[in-house]
Amino acid sequence: MNRIKGPVAPGHILALKPYVPGKPIEELEREYGISGSIKLASNENPIGPSPKAVQAIENTLKNLHRYPDGASHDLTAALAARLGCGRDQLVLGNGSDEIIQMLCMAFLSEGDNAVMSDPAFLMYEISVRTQGAVPVKVPLAGMDADLSARAGSVDEKTRLVFVNNPNNPTGSMVSTKDFERFLEKIPPEVLVVVDEAYIEFARDPECLRSHSLAASGENVVTLRTFSKAYGLAGLRVGYGVMPAGVARVLQRIRLPFNVNLLAQAGAIAALSDEQHLARTVEAVHQGLDVFYRELSAGGVEYSPSQANFLLVKVDKDADDVFEALLKEGIIVRSMRSYGFPNHIRVSVGLPEENRRFLEAFFKVAA
Repeated sequence: MNRIKGPVAPGHILALKPYVPGKPIEELEREYGISGSIKLASNENPIGPSPKAVQAIENTLKNLHRYPDGASHDLTAALAARLGCGRDQLVLGNGSDEIIQMLCMAFLSEGDNAVMSDPAFLMYEISVRTQGAVPVKVPLAGMDADLSARAGSVDEKTRLVFVNNPNNPTGSMVSTKDFERFLEKIPPEVLVVVDEAYIEFARDPECLRSHSLAASGENVVTLRTFSKAYGLAGLRVGYGVMPAGVARVLQRIRLPFNVNLLAQAGAIAALSDEQHLARTVEAVHQGLDVFYRELSAGGVEYSPSQANFLLVKVDKDADDVFEALLKEGIIVRSMRSYGFPNHIRVSVGLPEENRRFLEAFFKVAA
């Protein structure tokens, strides 16, 4: 008789829908029997990691038998100097996803709630529900954040409010002035978590950059990552800037050695390579401009983006367009799971990759 032994997971855990990442290139090519495919699904850096980061990682390989610095001293020192905050205001994570999880573990109990946009990055809801808490979803105003409605959804059970800026998947932004007005409406005991995973790509000078508020002691946590603009998605390293008291709480539950040896070395070097960051941002902006021009010429609707991806409206079911593009060797992201059944999201790639996407898109989506 075969039966599962051990305790049964709580109902709120069993009810979770796992996060589904973008399809890997290797899996696509196995499934469809093709080669030379391109991945424009996960908002990765189109030009790759900094050569300085690669060299730093190679130099560190000889120390793989050693545990990493559990406090990530050199990396937090470099970040503190760059951001103008104290090292005691920084918490590092295995990607910023882990900091989202830590915030929910530390500040949410069963029956509490966390306010977020609808749609939003799927890990907000997953992390909230993991604690038995309730996600309170506030619809976007078109493609933009409705901060007024989000503030109005805060009640006595609210512990966290998530603000994704620039927003994933729409690419829209929150202005500094709008955020300051919003923050005045939030009780001081409620933490506002500003996820700035794509902030390096924002072109609009009015776009909020919240780390100075977090560093000044406001009830704000700013999340950033090395996965996007810095090209280190494979190493998984992110960080949060926050009031020192909040950081001390998270340090109590942070797993030891959560940022590995190679990630620390690569992130320090990547942070110092400002030329590579500038080349990355320039490549993304040029790619977006090509998308804007060609899609507009073809009469295709899209949402102008402050990030490194574009939300594109299609006349067909998004899943059907996604599948059709897969057969052309192009991996994008259907936005059905985000509540946009007639939109796909495409990451900016290299110039030749952007051209291949456009050719394939007009072939299958027209």
